[in-house]
Amino acid sequence: MSKAAASIAAIGLAFLVCACGVRAPLEPEPGQHLPVRPETAARQPTSEELLAPPAIARPSRVDELLTRSEQREEDRFDLPPQH
Repeated sequence: MSKAAASIAAIGLAFLVCACGVRAPLEPEPGQHLPVRPETAARQPTSEELLAPPAIARPSRVDELLTRSEQREEDRFDLPPQH
């Protein structure tokens, strides 16, 4: 088999492996249960809610953009490097 045919076969195999994902909602195995309900929760979280990362895991960026140029104040600790 030539290198081109081997490459095409490898790419095809990669597509087949990627296509075999789960298409149904996640459920616990028979005889298994979801983790216990947190004491402060009003109801048992679903499996999708348990898999979703909390906001602290992906905080939104809060960057204050510079909207105008301003002169910097004199900084007595901003010294040139010493050689």
